[in-house]
Amino acid sequence: MGQSGGNDPRVAVLMGGLSAEREVSLSSGRGCIDALRAEGFEVVEIDAGLDLPRQLQDAAPDIVFNALHGRWGEDGCVQGLLEWLRIPYTHSGVLASALAMDKDRTKAAYRAAGLPVVDSVLAPRDEVRRRHVMAPPYVVKPNNEGSSVGVYLVHEDANGPPALSDAMPGTVMVEAFVPGRELTVTVMGDRALAVTDILTDGWYDYDAKYKPGGSRHVVPADLPDDITAACLEHALRAHRVLGCRGLSRTDFRWDETRGLAGLFLLETNTQPGMTPTSLSPEQAAHVGISFGALCRWMIEDASCNR
Repeated sequence: MGQSGGNDPRVAVLMGGLSAEREVSLSSGRGCIDALRAEGFEVVEIDAGLDLPRQLQDAAPDIVFNALHGRWGEDGCVQGLLEWLRIPYTHSGVLASALAMDKDRTKAAYRAAGLPVVDSVLAPRDEVRRRHVMAPPYVVKPNNEGSSVGVYLVHEDANGPPALSDAMPGTVMVEAFVPGRELTVTVMGDRALAVTDILTDGWYDYDAKYKPGGSRHVVPADLPDDITAACLEHALRAHRVLGCRGLSRTDFRWDETRGLAGLFLLETNTQPGMTPTSLSPEQAAHVGISFGALCRWMIEDASCNR
């Protein structure tokens, strides 16, 4: 791959792609493209298609900024392709990406490290439609998708099991619901940045995450000192246990009536949203790192063998 003019590398931003999170990825990609160009990088935009190897060869980048979300983009698939082509890239490598994308295996890694997790089971979709596989309240979600695509909350007084969409995978995760607050922490390299309290009027679903006014972010979260400290420490440990690189974001539920015993890790996202108003860039801004500086750091951190 040829170096672009000047000292900065030629960067290809991968975005869009084939997953259920295509639109979110396009938004992330556009935000990063604007920031990287403002930082002086030569940027090539790639809407990742089935011919991605040819797209990459035609673009001839020095580095790939991975702004893909969901399957194929953050589950180790594109990371393996980039390793094969020997193009340095941002975010986590093959193993950490694949592991973090699988919620059940992520929880196994958390448990082995002594991190607190919510009880859950994997069950066939059709069985979950027929009967309560655990006592309500509980949440049903795909085991290997993100951004709350296809998440069902079954309330304590539910008349029956959830009418899951046929778009849900054949095997789903059923997880005990933890009342209380939705918290999240970004890790940048070896540093946990801040805790955000995500406030919504209802369930923190896809619309709450991505539609204007769907949620409000309080940074830093107004929490007891021990909860803040635990969130920061747990997120950093999760990042390390899974083998993450670059940027990651770990989500929590906290039942404040139970104190520290009510804090649980839900999952780690190896490809956090990257619009200027996304959770991770907000946390970076809170600690004095601009969006442009964050994107530049990610390019400087890029490598193979991640």
